[in-house]
Amino acid sequence: MNFGWIVTYADLLLWGAGQTLLLLVISVGLGFPLAIGIALLRLGPNRVLARLADGYCTFLRGTPLLVQLWLLYYGVGSLLPMVPGLRGSILWPLLSQGFFFAALSFTLNYAAYEAEVIRGALRSVPKGEIEAARAFGMPPGMVTRRIWLPRALRTALPVIAGGVVLQLKATPLAFSVTVMDLYAVAYKVRQDTLLVYEPLLVVSLFFVVVAILINRIFRRIEAQVPIRR
Repeated sequence: MNFGWIVTYADLLLWGAGQTLLLLVISVGLGFPLAIGIALLRLGPNRVLARLADGYCTFLRGTPLLVQLWLLYYGVGSLLPMVPGLRGSILWPLLSQGFFFAALSFTLNYAAYEAEVIRGALRSVPKGEIEAARAFGMPPGMVTRRIWLPRALRTALPVIAGGVVLQLKATPLAFSVTVMDLYAVAYKVRQDTLLVYEPLLVVSLFFVVVAILINRIFRRIEAQVPIRR
């Protein structure tokens, strides 16, 4: 085993690790609130919005993430230059990068999966708790914010933690749209040095460490918010 290359590629490895973590933070940070909204729509009284939300989840959960990423990058991305004035706008440096499409694709996909988790958790909340809150005169919005949603999220915490880890493991797909994430750095090291296993071992170790940290964070949150039965 030869790991002498790590010193030479240290800066690039740190950059790739940062890009990987940034993709994770963006997709989870934006996707989770979106998932809550989608889950509430699916359980809401408006049938049109509920069916649209169902269709969104069905499509994104039923198609490969790589396909979704390529549809956005090669499909939507090829149409953006045709939008009048977009090339000269301040948004173009962002919209012309693969990172934007990777973050967008990961966010939408994560939201679809977590919406299903949250929907199930919302349905598992005992109706008696919701009825009791209504009996105290709480308006529907307050019942959702203070009783229904917090109770559901606490129940779903272990599954949510697993979803974040799965999202972490999906980030190497960004390599396919020119994002220099950690896997892309490992690929470059392999091309430059002809080393195959060592770069992949470094990437694997990084992912394992981050996954352990994610699990510990969620376990601490679970310990601080005991579930009521």
